[in-house]
Amino acid sequence: MSQAIKSQAINTSTTGSSLADILERVLDKGIVIAGDITVSVGSVELLSIRIRLLVASVDKAKEIGINWWESDPYLSSRTQELLASNQQLLERVNLLERELAAVRQLEGNQEK
Repeated sequence: MSQAIKSQAINTSTTGSSLADILERVLDKGIVIAGDITVSVGSVELLSIRIRLLVASVDKAKEIGINWWESDPYLSSRTQELLASNQQLLERVNLLERELAAVRQLEGNQEK
């Protein structure tokens, strides 16, 4: 009789599941963790922090409309190219602003 008791296993939700299986299920469905932290002294709120965390696969995130990493220059393979292009544009804007200021100054001198 003791052998019959030993052979019966208690089934749990994680029986037979490896960490990889659990992670695959979480990433397939997604999980959201949300929380608010407030620090107050008396009735004066000093600090309020809202925390939102989404854990999902890339495919699931795209499916629900989240794809910020595709346009983030720091996560793109074109980071250096984008930064150089932005620097050139800033230099051109600065040059145009200086030229515009010089033209306005000339116009102001001609009116006097």
